[in-house]
Amino acid sequence: MTRTELTLLTGHAGGPNCDDDDCPNVYRATNGSFVVQGNVSSAFTPPVGEALVEIPEHVLREAVRALGW
Repeated sequence: MTRTELTLLTGHAGGPNCDDDDCPNVYRATNGSFVVQGNVSSAFTPPVGEALVEIPEHVLREAVRALGW
Protein backbone atom coordinates (compact mmCIF):
# COMPACT_ATOMS: atom_id res chain seq x y z
CA MET A 1 0.00 0.00 0.00
CA THR A 2 1.28 3.46 -0.84
CA ARG A 3 0.35 6.84 0.57
CA THR A 4 -1.53 7.67 -2.66
CA GLU A 5 -3.90 4.78 -1.90
CA LEU A 6 -4.93 6.39 1.41
CA THR A 7 -7.65 8.96 2.04
CA LEU A 8 -6.61 11.57 4.60
CA LEU A 9 -9.39 11.98 7.18
CA THR A 10 -7.66 14.51 9.45
CA GLY A 11 -5.28 17.43 9.31
CA HIS A 12 -6.93 19.32 6.45
CA ALA A 13 -6.97 22.57 8.38
CA GLY A 14 -3.56 22.04 9.98
CA GLY A 15 -3.23 22.14 13.71
CA PRO A 16 -0.91 22.65 16.62
CA ASN A 17 2.62 21.34 16.17
CA CYS A 18 2.05 20.41 12.51
CA ASP A 19 4.58 20.94 9.76
CA ASP A 20 3.92 19.37 6.37
CA ASP A 21 3.58 15.57 6.77
CA ASP A 22 4.60 15.19 10.43
CA CYS A 23 1.17 15.69 12.04
CA PRO A 24 -0.73 12.93 13.84
CA ASN A 25 -3.31 11.78 11.30
CA VAL A 26 -5.83 9.09 10.48
CA TYR A 27 -6.13 7.71 6.95
CA ARG A 28 -8.65 5.32 5.39
CA ALA A 29 -7.29 2.57 3.13
CA THR A 30 -9.04 1.38 -0.01
CA ASN A 31 -9.86 -1.90 1.76
CA GLY A 32 -11.74 0.00 4.51
CA SER A 33 -9.09 -0.33 7.21
CA PHE A 34 -7.40 2.63 8.90
CA VAL A 35 -3.79 3.77 9.04
CA VAL A 36 -2.80 5.92 12.01
CA GLN A 37 0.21 8.24 12.05
CA GLY A 38 1.49 9.44 15.41
CA ASN A 39 4.33 9.53 17.87
CA VAL A 40 5.86 6.16 18.66
CA SER A 41 4.77 4.84 22.06
CA SER A 42 6.74 2.53 24.30
CA ALA A 43 3.81 1.63 26.60
CA PHE A 44 4.43 -2.06 25.89
CA THR A 45 6.07 -4.22 23.24
CA PRO A 46 3.55 -5.17 20.55
CA PRO A 47 3.74 -8.40 18.54
CA VAL A 48 6.16 -8.62 15.60
CA GLY A 49 4.87 -6.64 12.63
CA GLU A 50 2.82 -4.23 14.76
CA ALA A 51 3.62 -0.85 16.31
CA LEU A 52 2.10 1.46 18.91
CA VAL A 53 1.48 5.12 18.17
CA GLU A 54 -0.08 7.91 20.20
CA ILE A 55 -2.42 10.44 18.63
CA PRO A 56 -4.33 13.25 20.33
CA GLU A 57 -8.05 12.82 21.02
CA HIS A 58 -8.93 15.73 18.73
CA VAL A 59 -7.45 13.81 15.78
CA LEU A 60 -9.76 10.83 16.41
CA ARG A 61 -12.75 13.17 16.79
CA GLU A 62 -11.88 14.81 13.47
CA ALA A 63 -11.67 11.41 11.78
CA VAL A 64 -15.08 10.39 13.14
CA ARG A 65 -16.59 13.67 11.86
CA ALA A 66 -14.99 13.17 8.44
CA LEU A 67 -16.61 9.73 8.21
CA GLY A 68 -19.99 11.10 9.31
CA TRP A 69 -20.25 8.72 12.27
